[in-house]
Amino acid sequence: MENQPEAILIDRFNRQLNYLRISITDRCNLNCMYCCPEDRIPRLSHSDILTYEEILRIVHIGTRLGISKLRITGGEPLVRKGVYDFLMQLSGIKGIREITLTTNGVTLKDHLDRIWSAGIRRINISLDTLKRQKFKDITGRDLFGKVWDGIMSALEVGFNPVKLNVVALRGFNDDELMNFARLSIEHPLHVRFIEHMPIGKTRMKVGPPLLVPEIKDKVRDLGPMQAVERKSDDGPAQRFKFEAARGEIGFISALSHHFCGTCNRLRLTASGQLRPCLLSDRQIDLKNALRTGKGDRELADLFLQAVKHKPSDHKISTDDHSGVSCQMSSIGG
Repeated sequence: MENQPEAILIDRFNRQLNYLRISITDRCNLNCMYCCPEDRIPRLSHSDILTYEEILRIVHIGTRLGISKLRITGGEPLVRKGVYDFLMQLSGIKGIREITLTTNGVTLKDHLDRIWSAGIRRINISLDTLKRQKFKDITGRDLFGKVWDGIMSALEVGFNPVKLNVVALRGFNDDELMNFARLSIEHPLHVRFIEHMPIGKTRMKVGPPLLVPEIKDKVRDLGPMQAVERKSDDGPAQRFKFEAARGEIGFISALSHHFCGTCNRLRLTASGQLRPCLLSDRQIDLKNALRTGKGDRELADLFLQAVKHKPSDHKISTDDHSGVSCQMSSIGG
């Protein structure tokens, strides 16, 4: 890196940011009701989206500032052409010790070998129901069977952990939460229950959110939950195991008991904006800097600028439905 300043990504609240979530596309092969609005939002054009070469350059700069963990998201990342070669290039970057792929699982089974060959071992799969018809109602596609086959195949191949991200939706899947938790007993799955966050426009009528205390009450009948010892690089989930469980469950309380005080993340959107906080619309434009010939030092300064503006916490409360204006598909989960 040319004339790289001696700096690491520590914000005003002494949080060291070592985790970059990268959305590589805003496109998706599902049409989920809480992600896509009635009035279809125009997709980004090809030229609006960062190229893989641009993303790789940003990651190289980030690693020299302390970024060591990556999550590749979308939209649905596996719909973007060339994604497997890109994942392999990411895996080869010195300083990156962990890469996770987040997918909806629709095409997962057909490409597990290519994902494995690219060096990826950690997979998160978004799944909000175990019922075929309800899956179709939520996502607009009758593809539950393909997703489930992908999950089971990922376990057979040896991916670890395989996490299921379950957005808890009152009136939609609150009757299935125990069945999801039971999966952690029957399979070596990590099931994560996530409070729904008001982000972007949606077709779903938002009512009182289903919060972690209530979610816990809905799964307690499966037996005592033993806390899993936290590791230094754990994410925000409160982790538990049922007796004799092959996997574990976790609760992500983004609204009811936010984890902002330990947040170690930055997000790179598909359009090249660096966001210090998921639940804030403030962002720094890296794409323009890349495409106007800025050097590595100037790009590193933009990283530092984003970190400087990372808020102490988000301002969305459990009874505030105003949310964030940008769509989740372009920000990345």
